[in-house]
Amino acid sequence: MRESHIVPYSWNATDDERTRKWPCDAYAADADTAFFRAIDVAAPVSVVYRRLCHIRRAPYSYDWADNFGLPSPRRLIPEIENLEVGQRAMHLFRIAAFERDASLTLVLASAIGRATMGMLVGSYDVRPNAHGTRLAMKVLRATPRNAFGRASDQAYAWIDYAMSRKQLERLGAFSERDARR
Repeated sequence: MRESHIVPYSWNATDDERTRKWPCDAYAADADTAFFRAIDVAAPVSVVYRRLCHIRRAPYSYDWADNFGLPSPRRLIPEIENLEVGQRAMHLFRIAAFERDASLTLVLASAIGRATMGMLVGSYDVRPNAHGTRLAMKVLRATPRNAFGRASDQAYAWIDYAMSRKQLERLGAFSERDARR
């Protein structure tokens, strides 16, 4: 499996985050690439996890590009926090597994998405640390076995880096704001 300690495959992730077992590992036996991203958030785990649940509604990266121009929710919406396996998330994904205040695992459920991006499965990990919370993610990808997949391989790594980094930064900023309230 292709993974690296450098951008675009890893951003701000620790050696432990890159080497330990993640929930998404159980859903991606044929993955050929792994991506890791992580940030520290100055907010309690419960607040960060509440905000993370909101990716059911929106991706929280670049709204103009991946949320049809609609703004990601700025305020907490309690009903979004009621997770169930199979629920839709970020428009193209489904919730595969979750552990409250600890992890959330998504799988790409869109046939068109799988044909163009490949099989994607990812887990978000929320853990307490000295700063408040460590919010980390691992994404596994099985590159499509077609001309588009081969041609898009490097571009996908950079696109995922840009989108995932923005997503984590926005989730972190909103979580910090929520904790101050």
